[in-house]
Amino acid sequence: MAADQRIVIENCAIATVDANDTEYASGYVVINGNRIESLGAGRAPEGLENVVRRIDATGHLVTPGLVNTHHHFYQWITRGLATDHNLFNWLVALYPTWARIDEEMTYSAAQGSLAMMARGGVTTAMDHHYVFPHGSGDLSGSIIRAAREMGVRFTLARGSMDRSEKDGGLPPDFAVETLEGALAATEATVEEHHDASFDAMTQVAVAPCSPFSVSTELLRQGAELARRLGVRLHTHGSETVEEEKFCHELFGMGPTDYFESTGWLGEDVWMAHCVHMNDSDIAAFARTKTGVAHCPSSNARLAAGIARVPDMLAAGVPVGLGVDGTASNESGELHTELRNALLINRLGAHREAALNARQALRLGTHGGAQVLGRAAEIGSLEPGKLADLVLWKMDTLAHASIADPVIALVFGAAAPVTASFVNGRQIVADNRLLTVDEDAVARSTREQAQRLARIAAQG
Repeated sequence: MAADQRIVIENCAIATVDANDTEYASGYVVINGNRIESLGAGRAPEGLENVVRRIDATGHLVTPGLVNTHHHFYQWITRGLATDHNLFNWLVALYPTWARIDEEMTYSAAQGSLAMMARGGVTTAMDHHYVFPHGSGDLSGSIIRAAREMGVRFTLARGSMDRSEKDGGLPPDFAVETLEGALAATEATVEEHHDASFDAMTQVAVAPCSPFSVSTELLRQGAELARRLGVRLHTHGSETVEEEKFCHELFGMGPTDYFESTGWLGEDVWMAHCVHMNDSDIAAFARTKTGVAHCPSSNARLAAGIARVPDMLAAGVPVGLGVDGTASNESGELHTELRNALLINRLGAHREAALNARQALRLGTHGGAQVLGRAAEIGSLEPGKLADLVLWKMDTLAHASIADPVIALVFGAAAPVTASFVNGRQIVADNRLLTVDEDAVARSTREQAQRLARIAAQG
């Protein structure tokens, strides 16, 4: 929407998720171009010029758009496999299939992953893509193209692996890169696609996969590369007890100390999972402001454990939410993670207040913006911030009898999305995407999943 063209949203409950957790039982939001111009209690100001649309949002809760901080889009076409495995056995079962993805499959899978998130209130997505089989085409470009067409704000964490089966790793030899090749391709992706501007729709992070699939040199040089280019760093960390054992056996230290020794702690770093963290690990993350992407459903699906999110928050660690790849979270939705994060972190005796509804909403919005390095631009509803926001319909059978709309959103069933705006542009209306044909995406993902299964069986 052009600057000085306004959309006025009125008669809605508002959870701003600002520093003071300001909320309005009935209020308004004014969007001007791609920014939030004003918001507050009651009716919008009189005399606004160039109002191109007014939305009566009676019965709705308006929140910042959800921010996804960890995902693997390509896994959309391998959902429902290896459903009773722990992480390592799951990887062993699926890597031979993943190693045969190509550009067409990756584009279709990205469409499926993005569509499922966007129609459920995600306005900023990320993808940690680290599988680059030889001769598979422009996988990074295909993922970025899918995000651009969907209309979501997007961070591509350009992943890499250089430790294959011959080096004691898990991926097939033809599915990994050399150290030099991975660094060069990552730098080229940053140079071609990263946008550092305030309202950037596409950013790129440097993201070697995990301690057990990359060499120490790839981690160390990857960190140096990211800081030279001025972009963020992302990887998996402390996900399982097996990873803890691996790091002690190979490096003589736990994952957090190993990451610190390679330059991988800092306010420009965020890590997925961080399930097996002791007090010293949490203190190191808090001291360095290293971020965490909490993926409760995936951690439960793979029996990895329960991350100490309340302890991390109390220590001052930035924490956001992640869907994770849909081969370990088949629903592919982030708004259900608000509820799952709250419930899973309450498991155990006397933990009924470990997380509350507003903390869960903050994880999915402002917390995610923090770990992606974009808290100045998104993650809360404040004048001057980018117009990324969601209208949740709260007056249906599923929620109407719950007086507090934030509690209804988090504790209740997944709420319908009446409208979702990204950069001031509406991309969802009445739970349907406006930017792509959902039915066509469904057909494409089914076809590509079947094609991949055939190729993997032949291989």
